[in-house]
Amino acid sequence: MEVKTIKKNEQGIAIVHSEKVLITDVQSALDFMMTIQYDTGCNRVVLPKSAVVEEFFDLKTRIAGEVLQKFINYDVKLAIVGDFSGYTSKSLRDFIYECNSGKEIFFLPDEEQAIEKLSMR
Repeated sequence: MEVKTIKKNEQGIAIVHSEKVLITDVQSALDFMMTIQYDTGCNRVVLPKSAVVEEFFDLKTRIAGEVLQKFINYDVKLAIVGDFSGYTSKSLRDFIYECNSGKEIFFLPDEEQAIEKLSMR
């Protein structure tokens, strides 16, 4: 895992690059979150879609809801970046739309958009 930090609009943002899957369940999400906060001091994170287990995107597994609830509970804003067009599930598309309409969790196509969203107050 490689982590780069940037500052935009006085907000520290950790940009994570990883070849490995980092989030597979609630415990791995908590470990990831705490590692990022400890190492960078940032509570805003950009994470590639490939670093999240594929089952996350099957809402029936409940992994997405449980993991994202932890991010919200610990006041860590998250942007997952990648191509989500391959998912045909209407419930997942609705879930992504709802997340993107909020201020905590985002599913975006690229890092630039993620940084822009996370840098807002």
